[in-house]
Amino acid sequence: MSAVDASRLGDIAWPSQLRSNGLDLAGAAECYLKVGIAVSDAFVTCWDTKYRYNLLRAVTYIRSLIDDQWSPLLATPPFPEFTSGHSVQSAAAFQVMADLFGDEQQLVDHTHDARGLTPRAFISFSRCAEEAAISRLYGGIYFRPAIDLGLDQGRCVADAVSRLRLRVGRAG
Repeated sequence: MSAVDASRLGDIAWPSQLRSNGLDLAGAAECYLKVGIAVSDAFVTCWDTKYRYNLLRAVTYIRSLIDDQWSPLLATPPFPEFTSGHSVQSAAAFQVMADLFGDEQQLVDHTHDARGLTPRAFISFSRCAEEAAISRLYGGIYFRPAIDLGLDQGRCVADAVSRLRLRVGRAG
C-alpha cells in the first residue's frame, strides 16, 4: 500500500539525478540542503494546519455514521486528518527536485524489492508525489481534500525553498 515518498527520495532520486546532471560538490550540497529544508518546513506547516483545523479521521467519521465495524487498510495515525503529511512532504521534496532538474525524470523505486514486489517506475517527480499522496486515500486514512490541498501546500513550501539563493564559496 505504501508508495514512494520524500523519505525514500535519497534512495530513489538523489543518486541518479546528481550523477546524470553532473553536479559538483556545491551543487549536490545545495540539492540536499533544499530538499531537507523543504521536508522540514513541510512538516511544520502541515502540523500547524492539522492542529489549527483539527478535523476527524475517516475511521472516526465512518464508524460514527456509516459502519461501526469499518477499518481502514492502513493503521490510522493518532493525530488530526487535515492536511495529509505524506502529501505535503512528498510534494515539497519532489517539487524542489523538479525545480532543480526539471520535472520529467525517469525514476525507479526499489523500496519493496525484498518483499517480492515489482519496482515502480515513474516518468516525473510530480507523479511520484501524486502517487505517494493518493496512497493515503486508498489506505483509508485521509479524505480527498486533505490529499489535494496537502499537495498544494507542499508545492507552496517548495516554491519558497526553491527561491532561496544559497551562498556558494568560502565564508568571510
